[in-house]
Amino acid sequence: MPSAVLKRAFEFRFYPTAVQAAELARTFGCVRKVYNLALEVRTEEWHHHATRIDYYQTSAFLTLWKQTDELAYLNDVSSVPLQQALRHLQAAFAAFWERRSEFPRFKSRKRSRDAAEYTRSGFRYQSGELTLAKMDEPLNIVWSRSLPPGVQPSTVTVTRDSAGRWFVSMLCEDPRVQPLPAVCRSVGIDVGLRHLAVLSTGEKIANPKHERRDYVRLARAQRAVSRKAPGSRNREKARHKAARIFARVADRRRNHLHEVTTRLVRENQTLVIEDLTVSNMVRNRHLARDISDVAWREFREMLAYKASWYGRKLIVIDRWFPSSKLCSSCGLLAESMSLEVRAWVCSGCGAAQDRDVNAAKNILAAGRAVTVCGDGVRPQRSTPGRRSSAKQKAPAREG
Repeated sequence: MPSAVLKRAFEFRFYPTAVQAAELARTFGCVRKVYNLALEVRTEEWHHHATRIDYYQTSAFLTLWKQTDELAYLNDVSSVPLQQALRHLQAAFAAFWERRSEFPRFKSRKRSRDAAEYTRSGFRYQSGELTLAKMDEPLNIVWSRSLPPGVQPSTVTVTRDSAGRWFVSMLCEDPRVQPLPAVCRSVGIDVGLRHLAVLSTGEKIANPKHERRDYVRLARAQRAVSRKAPGSRNREKARHKAARIFARVADRRRNHLHEVTTRLVRENQTLVIEDLTVSNMVRNRHLARDISDVAWREFREMLAYKASWYGRKLIVIDRWFPSSKLCSSCGLLAESMSLEVRAWVCSGCGAAQDRDVNAAKNILAAGRAVTVCGDGVRPQRSTPGRRSSAKQKAPAREG
């Protein structure tokens, strides 16, 4: 049976005309309004009557809202993004009922992302030109790469970031993405702050610290925002200037992560990393900025979807596994080890260990234990007569 064709999103920057920008701004506002109205109705029914309203009922409400004088402006924009907003709300409630996320929250004009999604009935893509509903001219898109030949987008999402940049994302089937040839290499990855990642091979991938490079300019721009009167046009200009600096930092960070993760996935058949709770770690006010700048969560997400694309295996071991305190040579577990210790000598076998390389080797051994016997990797315990799964031998050849 042939494998299903992968769907992936292709994002491009575009430059709208004044008329197109005004139309899209109205659409963003209407999408946010419909989402909040539907959420308000569903919230009241859920809290007061424990009744679940589905997408079809909110769609009927949308028809009634359009007929009122107060919300008649909803008829001025395409109905497709409004219906998609209701579908997104339905997905948010489904995740809440399945206990995969918290209760949906209202969208804010200042804090929420400006976005509108169009399905096939809401746009026309022909001869390399994309025209959205309610528009007479195609979007002026900068085609930085080509779409798969002969493929039509299934959905188009238009966004505007905090720096005022416009992007269009096209979801397409991409038959060009195929599993890579199998290789006989596995790697353990220990992420950190001094280095973005340390591999079990001994390689250390540098942490560029992108935000630190623009720290002075960013601090100056943020001080300029704080000096402007709230609600003034000058404050909005200063905010956009600071947002552009943030956007440049984020772009550089994302590009570097793409380069690193693509190389790791291409070179290794199995990749093993730790399960880190980044949301808890950033509560440390001394390290929060550095943790956010290194972007561990985005690094893991890229590894996950690229491994799925190219037929690789990603193993995530337990966050409590003592990878740093466990000697990768003899398996002796140290009672304690402070973060200041970067190199140490094992008291059991006398092996000199680099803290990060040793942790990466232990992470790889724990991942191999999962591959061999399906054992869940938990913290090392001194149980008499029981061997740690992390120290079991890996198979002679991995494919």
